[in-house]
Amino acid sequence: MKAISKIYSMLIFLFLYAPIVVLIIFSFNNSTTMSRSVWSGFSLKWYMKLFQDEMLLIALRNTLVIAAIAALVSTVLGTAAAIGIGGMNKLMKRMVMNITNLPMVNPEIVTGVSLMLLFVFVAKSMGNLTLGMFSLILAHITFCLPYVILSVLPKLRQMDPNLYEAAQDLGCSPILAFFKVVLPEIMPGVVTGMIMAFTLSIDDFVISYFTSGTTQTLPIFIYSMTRKRISPEINALSTLLFGTIIILLLIINFRQSKDQKMAGKAGEA
Repeated sequence: MKAISKIYSMLIFLFLYAPIVVLIIFSFNNSTTMSRSVWSGFSLKWYMKLFQDEMLLIALRNTLVIAAIAALVSTVLGTAAAIGIGGMNKLMKRMVMNITNLPMVNPEIVTGVSLMLLFVFVAKSMGNLTLGMFSLILAHITFCLPYVILSVLPKLRQMDPNLYEAAQDLGCSPILAFFKVVLPEIMPGVVTGMIMAFTLSIDDFVISYFTSGTTQTLPIFIYSMTRKRISPEINALSTLLFGTIIILLLIINFRQSKDQKMAGKAGEA
């Protein structure tokens, strides 16, 4: 049975990651068109052409700006919301958490269409406003916020609730007690939530597609490339995007494993 389970696991991983491996390999292929699936030699020309593409650089800049702002704002709002939720009674906390989890379980296409309709309605009501960078940032904050809340809440539960009151008894103001006592205790959850929000923002396509207007992000740019003559640049672009997401996920997993080890040592002590 162990041999069968190992073979089964290997087949699953092969099915999942073989296309990505092929994509990465052929991003270094010295071919002229995407249709040539034969290895023609190692080359970095598609990466060089990629960063000579002005439209791509604009999409990359838009993606990074949107992801950075969305991650920062959702982290601040999510941390404040998690602290507020942590102080609620059980019934209220359950109701608020159900509302918080709704954007995560809701299909992305439903969220994208609903946000688009909302932004169009607001834009028409306020005058000549159009969908663009601002609507993208608001949309990304909306779907990133629940993930930050879920990252911070476990750290709040692990923290001794008496520490905050003890800091105030020792002379700290409520704001100073928060920054001196509460924030350092929940900082791993805050950082994890921010990295996760940044990762989700970079990777999002469906919601961005409906709320972007004329503004292009990297996923939308890749989609527009597939609708035309497909250039091998898309292999290089997809490889860079995949590598960025992998690095951020490794940082998240490393922090989580580190926090678990520290919690285990604290429990033993």
